[in-house]
Amino acid sequence: MDQRENIKEGLRSIQGNLLRTVLTALIIAIGITSLVGILTAIDGMQKSVTDSFSTLGASTFDIRAKGQNGRRGGQGGIEEKSYPPISYEEASRFVSAFQYPASTTLHVSVTRNAEIKRLSKTTNPNYRIYGIDDNYIPIKGYEIVKGRNISSIENQYGSNVAVVGQEVVKSLFEDFEDPLNQEISFYGMKCKIIGVLEPSGGLGGGGGGDRTVYIPIDVARRLMRFQPQYTITVAVNNPVEMDVAMGEATGIMRIVRQDRITEDSSVEIERSQTVAERLAEITGYLRVGGFAIGIITLLGASVGLMNIMMVSVTERTREIGIRKALGATPKLIRQQFLAEALVVCQIGGIGGVILGILIGNLIANIISPGVFVIPWLWMIVGLIICFIVGIISGYYPAYKASKLDPIESLRFE
Repeated sequence: MDQRENIKEGLRSIQGNLLRTVLTALIIAIGITSLVGILTAIDGMQKSVTDSFSTLGASTFDIRAKGQNGRRGGQGGIEEKSYPPISYEEASRFVSAFQYPASTTLHVSVTRNAEIKRLSKTTNPNYRIYGIDDNYIPIKGYEIVKGRNISSIENQYGSNVAVVGQEVVKSLFEDFEDPLNQEISFYGMKCKIIGVLEPSGGLGGGGGGDRTVYIPIDVARRLMRFQPQYTITVAVNNPVEMDVAMGEATGIMRIVRQDRITEDSSVEIERSQTVAERLAEITGYLRVGGFAIGIITLLGASVGLMNIMMVSVTERTREIGIRKALGATPKLIRQQFLAEALVVCQIGGIGGVILGILIGNLIANIISPGVFVIPWLWMIVGLIICFIVGIISGYYPAYKASKLDPIESLRFE
């Protein structure tokens, strides 16, 4: 009996016990489904969030003074030097000097606890007022659903206009009212609404831009009663060149801020991608957990497969005796049972991979709609694991079958 005939005989045996084969393959499929499904769902959710960051300025970095507003800090008993906030003049000189292929925006937080008023309505005192230029909204990836952005002319002349978030509109306007060209007031100053942002949810903390009123930066300068902390955001045209752009920005700011060569830089640069990297770290832990759960499930499936193969050996003891009497060697007997175990595992593995992809993407779409990923890596890993499970689960039953005495096997009833 050659190798090809041996494999065919194993397949015929599988067809002869179709129900048992299906149930055994189903055990393996459930294990692979749990493995591939969990990892696919994690990949899908990560892709969705990564895409969100790509539209929310993932290729940007912020420049601000170290310690923010001159705060002092100590570490190891050594007191850090206090750095003054970035002034409007310093920020303007940086924007003029920074010639790298990128877009820049200058913005400042006026307050985080403002009351916004309109006629007889007043919001809670937890709304934010930001002074921005005309590049801020596109660089930050916000979308305007009504009206328009603040123009460069309005920024230049300090016009009393504002772009507001959804929570501002809900608090001050009825559903049938159009907020455009309506006036709101805060700090005794009136502004005309020229744009409304789409809902941003919790992105950015504190409701993102939903509870924020954006006004021209020159208007914000007139409102502030303290030394402001200006922040510069740079959006690099080519994300691959982020490190180079950050290095050039650091050098220009050292010149603008007159930092000495022997001193540390007085500004800190934080790339927005850091948030996405933290997310990737978290999803990495989730993958480890999902992989461990899948492996444990597959371990149970392999025990079940081994048990079924042992039953198969017992049921076919007489058949094994006939094969040995006809000249089948122990090696061929082992190969036949191993072939059966591997085929059953691969059938279950392919079914489990398909189910895992479908279930994983379904879960990912429930959490983050509009996502579909094909996890090629996990598909290959799943099939390789199935092969290993088939070898481990099938070897001992195959070895036991190959060691049966042909005379005793023929007597078996």
